[in-house]
Amino acid sequence: MEINLFNDPNLVPQPKDKVKIEEFTATPYPDRYRVKVGLKITPFQERPNLLIVAHRNDGKQVSDLDIIATMHYDNEYTMHIRGVDDPTGDYTLTAELYYETRNPPQDKALASISIPAEDA
Repeated sequence: MEINLFNDPNLVPQPKDKVKIEEFTATPYPDRYRVKVGLKITPFQERPNLLIVAHRNDGKQVSDLDIIATMHYDNEYTMHIRGVDDPTGDYTLTAELYYETRNPPQDKALASISIPAEDA
């Protein structure tokens, strides 16, 4: 008798050498100072670490988020844009997935967003 614990064969937990970032999205909230981040990774047997960093196009880091030993493969976070008087502009977000070391990370993904000027 075979017992199938996973209804979707794509959701079978994988060993750490097969874990990667599957999807990385970023969407600004209407308040312009927060960003909704979506990060899907391969279902895993060993819990990975994640680092998400947001930079303005001039290179200034405006936010970062460390997730140590995440428990979930489908994640959503809210990042806050800090250190700027006006968040208007273009941003690049970088996500890194790693286990023991980030040099180099096991996988990396980029997402770009544009925050519009505030309506007058």
